[in-house]
Amino acid sequence: MHANITQEHAATLTDKIGSMRFAMFTTRDQNGHLISQPMTLQQVDADGALWFFTSTTTELWGNIAHDPEVNISFANSDDSIYVSVSGTAERVVDRVKINALWNPMVQAWFPAGPEDEHVVLVRVGPHAAEYWDANDSKMVRMFAMAKAAITGETPDMDAAHGTIRM
Repeated sequence: MHANITQEHAATLTDKIGSMRFAMFTTRDQNGHLISQPMTLQQVDADGALWFFTSTTTELWGNIAHDPEVNISFANSDDSIYVSVSGTAERVVDRVKINALWNPMVQAWFPAGPEDEHVVLVRVGPHAAEYWDANDSKMVRMFAMAKAAITGETPDMDAAHGTIRM
């Protein structure tokens, strides 16, 4: 485990991401522009690192080489949970790890299988994560927003917001 990441922080991050598997992965291109694309989270490891599959032929792979500072955003609008992770991306070519994370959904994107020379991993070591987690039920939140729309006041909703410094 990396010295600056505690098991408690890694567990909190894993808990907040929960079952959310789809994220918007933001990199900076060669011109300094922010580029976002959907990616599928494969694992949050014991260190709190986030793992994704990609191809060596993608813009994302090149952008990480140019500037490894990235942001990954998760959203579960049904439960009003949102997580934003900033960190450093690392390009990983490790056939053992690729095989360990391989699954049928990945096979759909890489039909040649885990031995495809272009199949690689991205590991994001987080610096910090922010989360917003509404504690109220969806019906309570909808009622609060409807009431606010009628009264012109800000909705009174119970949402936890926190920052995890990794």
